[in-house]
Amino acid sequence: MLRHLGFGLAAFLVAATGVALAAEREPLPPAQLQKALDTLATEAKQAIADDRTPGIAIAVVHGDAVIFAEGFGVRNVLTGEPVDPDTVFQLASVSKPIGSTVISGLVGDGKLTWDTRLMDLTPGFAMQEPWVTSQVTLRDLYAHRSGLPDHAGDLLEDYGYDREAVLRRLRFQPPLTSFRSGYAYTNFGITAAAVAAASTTGMDWEALSEKRLYEPLGMTSTSSRYADFMAEPNRAAGHIRVDGKWAFVEQRQPDAQSPAGGVSSSVNDLTRWVRLLVNDGMFEGKQVIAAAPLDEAHLPVMITGYAPNGTPSFYGLGWNVGYGGDARHSISHSGAFAMGAGTTVNISLDDRLGVIVLTNGAPVGVSEALANAFMDNAILGAPRYPWREVFTGIFAQMAADGISHKFDTPPADAGPAAADMAYAGNFANEFYGPIEVVAGADGLELLIGPNRRSFRLAHFDRDTFTFATIGENASGLSGVSFALDGAGKARSVWIEAFDKSGLGTFARTP
Repeated sequence: MLRHLGFGLAAFLVAATGVALAAEREPLPPAQLQKALDTLATEAKQAIADDRTPGIAIAVVHGDAVIFAEGFGVRNVLTGEPVDPDTVFQLASVSKPIGSTVISGLVGDGKLTWDTRLMDLTPGFAMQEPWVTSQVTLRDLYAHRSGLPDHAGDLLEDYGYDREAVLRRLRFQPPLTSFRSGYAYTNFGITAAAVAAASTTGMDWEALSEKRLYEPLGMTSTSSRYADFMAEPNRAAGHIRVDGKWAFVEQRQPDAQSPAGGVSSSVNDLTRWVRLLVNDGMFEGKQVIAAAPLDEAHLPVMITGYAPNGTPSFYGLGWNVGYGGDARHSISHSGAFAMGAGTTVNISLDDRLGVIVLTNGAPVGVSEALANAFMDNAILGAPRYPWREVFTGIFAQMAADGISHKFDTPPADAGPAAADMAYAGNFANEFYGPIEVVAGADGLELLIGPNRRSFRLAHFDRDTFTFATIGENASGLSGVSFALDGAGKARSVWIEAFDKSGLGTFARTP
């Protein structure tokens, strides 16, 4: 999942979406709304023509009606098959507000409250500080205020650890901030909360989501399981840029963090969910989700930042939350897989208007630009910002911030390494577990994760080497530096890519 998506971009999004001109809620002018829909279709076609993403699906809900649903471009560049409103996309972090809706359902059913403590649901869950373990609630984790650092645990997933292993290792993660004092976007914090909530039903999260939300709404193409997504014949493949062209290389497998990023769906299915949200939990005459806990999820909990004009932005419970100058209430969320997904849902609750935009290319801001421009055009009659330029810049900066270049080029006067056997051996730390450095005929290999995935170490300078990082959170070449003891044997190894929160040092083990 694209790093930092939950902070800087979210802050801009929620400040930008709560827009209005009048103090009272006047109905949206029909001609203005229709013009906004026409412009939305034109801009989506232009995004495809400009090769900004391979495929797009869009739907718009107003009141209890679907007033637009269309596909653009292709779902796979290899086959050329077109996107349509039933094409199933990976949603990435749009999974979070969907999961929030599921938990709102459990709150309405009397299974728990948003302030239920995790220790009362899953006694085995622990944070590093015992007091936090005893107090942390579903609300804390869904609002990203537990103290866990930004994206804590994501690298464990990239290198092969399953959900259970990642959640257990969160107890070894030092906090970034004191409890409830700071906001930091954590996929596995939300996953921990969702798993705990599901435990009240005797079902796993995937089955619960299906039974409590997807089935009652008739969302027959929606699932929280990767296998179900891959079984869909009409699915959108994830694409990345290779030599300047869109290419399908590998599909993101997000089961470990399914509550935070593992839902797949079509825009036709998602309109049913948006209809539920804008109608206070009602769907086709039935109260599927109680209104009160649903409303609670849509209220601010944490300040996430400020727009250039000083307007604050907020995070609720799995939702970005915003208000315009007249307190027009908006909720939104974006999703991004660097391996090929960019998604957005954007809703003005006061206008009962929502837009869903799904894309199948590495995120560059297409979905956000289309959604924000549409909401401006529908509500204000014109866009307030040049949204394409705004989001292109935001995403380019986020992508650049995620890549380290410190070890790209060895120094011209690089010193020699010791003999390979000086570095060979087993090393470990509590959070990332064991690693092994193996001296073979072709040089040094680094074995990481429960599947002992192998990475070739290239010499950089003296006792420092590099390897190419992998996965959703790949950061380019990572440095690997060994500290030798008095006998000339490595006593520890430091891995740059794993040190973002200070956990990159591995001590030699027997």
